[in-house]
Amino acid sequence: MPYQVLMRRQAQKKLQSLARNERVRLAEKIHQLGLNPDDPALDTKRLSGVPLYRLRVGDWRIIYDRQDAAQIIAIEKIKPRGDAYK
Repeated sequence: MPYQVLMRRQAQKKLQSLARNERVRLAEKIHQLGLNPDDPALDTKRLSGVPLYRLRVGDWRIIYDRQDAAQIIAIEKIKPRGDAYK
């Protein structure tokens, strides 16, 4: 069963501000994440020190929270690689 994907307003605004091709690429990856967060084709990793994960899409990082019991993925932020972990 697919996960429900929720997105913070900050992440939504960032996604909408991107160029169309980047936006489509990130949206596709977020959709794949919702279908199967354990898909090995997705470059995901648990972050150390915080209960969050990251999804790598080119030079972009999608930082998200994953709640397996409720089957929810909450997109916290979408940032360029250099700013993502600050």
